[in-house]
Amino acid sequence: MNKILIVAAVVFVYGCSENKAEEHKAAAPSAPHYDLVKAEQQPVPQLVKLPAQLAAYQEVSIFPKVNGYVKSVLVDIGSPVRAGQLLMELEAPELAQAMMQAKERYARAVSGYTISRENYERLLQASRTPGAISPMDLATARAKVEADSALSNSEKASWQMQQTMMGYLRVTAPFSGVITQRNVHPGALVSAEAKDSKPMLELKEVDHLRLQVDIPESIASGLRDKDTLSFYLSAFPGKRQVGLISRKSRNISMQYRSERMEIDVYNKSGLLSPGMYADVLLDSKGNPNALAVPKSAVVTSTERKYVIVVRDGKTARVDVSTGNESGSRIEILGNIQPGELVIANANDEIKEGAEVH
Repeated sequence: MNKILIVAAVVFVYGCSENKAEEHKAAAPSAPHYDLVKAEQQPVPQLVKLPAQLAAYQEVSIFPKVNGYVKSVLVDIGSPVRAGQLLMELEAPELAQAMMQAKERYARAVSGYTISRENYERLLQASRTPGAISPMDLATARAKVEADSALSNSEKASWQMQQTMMGYLRVTAPFSGVITQRNVHPGALVSAEAKDSKPMLELKEVDHLRLQVDIPESIASGLRDKDTLSFYLSAFPGKRQVGLISRKSRNISMQYRSERMEIDVYNKSGLLSPGMYADVLLDSKGNPNALAVPKSAVVTSTERKYVIVVRDGKTARVDVSTGNESGSRIEILGNIQPGELVIANANDEIKEGAEVH
């Protein structure tokens, strides 16, 4: 009887132990399951809207070249002008006096040169008679001719410079355009040495404008000269306009990571003005070297931007840069090969090296 009880107790204890082991084995956590997608090598087209601004094709701020008083201003704000047209006149009596003095000095220098040259020529003729003129006197006369010639040339240059300075009293338009700013009136004293002063006049060419737009480097690399862009001006809502890329700066801004491009806009009607705001629309065909993944596969934190790749059954965080994006997909560039599996709904709670089924 005792033997039967002992055998029954052993069987009971073994059965309990086996049940506990099975319960523990069933409770062991399995590797988490995630939706995986392949990183496909294909560009993602995108319609991009970028801010832009109209600028004058040419513009210049006109400052005084010499000190003087404003004698007359022949234009005002909004005045159309032609290249070479007289815009304003200055007066500076001291410049006129300096020019007259320079002219007189030049005349004296020419007179002195003429006399010394004639004297040298006579000595040279007399020297043909042996013993009539000493070689030293002839050399001295020749040296004086050369010195007087140099002095005459110097005084002539000084006179011409004064004439040029007098020419600065007449301010003319360097190109055709419109006066957009006027800051002086007759009688005002203007100075060429004044710093941080306003320009006397500002001239802009407005019948030919530049539409300037900064395009992100990921898109700029795919654009070429003469490519067509569409744009809308805020002043004329809903009116679509088209232009060709006329110039590329071929320089990426370190601050904004963008490239400045310009579109020539002709304004024969005069309806457009420099400074108008515009929106440029362009169809970005995408980067052919980029990989396309769902937007939810890209994790963005304050420190980095990455996707989670599954390699050898374990997760690996790979830093990426992003490009074009559509409604559900986005371009990525990084250390990822086409066809690799990435977690479709990634988040920063998924640890590095976690096992994935």
